Amino acid sequence: MNRTSPPPAAAPLAAHARTALAHVAALATGPALPAHVRVTLQFHPDRLTRDGTPVLERLAADGSYYSQYVTGTSNGGLTAYPGGDRHRWESRIFGGAYDSAPPAARPVYGALDDGTRGPVGAAPRFGSSYFRLRPEALRRATFCYPDSAAEPEDFGVRERCAPLDLCRAGGRDPLDAYVETHVHGGVRLADDIEAVVLDAAYRGTPVEAAARRLPCAVEWHPGFAVEAELLRAHSEFRGPEIVAPALEVAGDGRLDPRVIGDAVRAGRAHPQDLKKVWHCLARYGSP
Repeated sequence: MNRTSPPPAAAPLAAHARTALAHVAALATGPALPAHVRVTLQFHPDRLTRDGTPVLERLAADGSYYSQYVTGTSNGGLTAYPGGDRHRWESRIFGGAYDSAPPAARPVYGALDDGTRGPVGAAPRFGSSYFRLRPEALRRATFCYPDSAAEPEDFGVRERCAPLDLCRAGGRDPLDAYVETHVHGGVRLADDIEAVVLDAAYRGTPVEAAARRLPCAVEWHPGFAVEAELLRAHSEFRGPEIVAPALEVAGDGRLDPRVIGDAVRAGRAHPQDLKKVWHCLARYGSP
């Protein structure tokens, strides 16, 4: 479904979000963001939610994209609870603005796409596919570099965003070289999403069919793929113990996101091992 009409006017931000934005704005330095940048929300479109519902079906039913405080799922660490690392990092970054906020009020995490990644989204570490947000989302977004897990000291908002220049300067592994982005005030599919961009491996699958039912455009990128044997030459990346499950789930010797997703749902290897197999594919099988 393609949407051609402009999004409705944004609803006023809740007090938690306004306080968080003001706190980060006071810390922000650097030049304004270029006009062409977008926020992308990376995800694996063939995964299941906690109750076994395909993730795209759940998104269509809910109408919103939520943080792991609501979903209990993530392609990163699962520490979004009082006393957990995610809770502590957010308290630090946002000056305690969300410490007493309900789960649905928490910011949604993505990354800042300036086009240097090509077509695969800003942070493929977290998924083969992504939602691209409308440019209006930048008005209520905050940024940091590096990732919040690294206790960053550099923060940004749309008008002042040193993190983008720091990220472009390099020095980190490509999977870690992204500007972490926090979208405050919620992400509604019908209002805030410009397009869902899927890996080519999902053409003609139930994933594509589910994506076509979302209230946004469906686009494609060329797809991640790698011969599993190649990972032997890079066994130091996520450890030699990850090569064996990569070879096992590859079947015909080739890895792509659909193959890994099938293995996750079938329980063919430990989920953490398969997450690292995905990291290898994202690192060495980028189009």
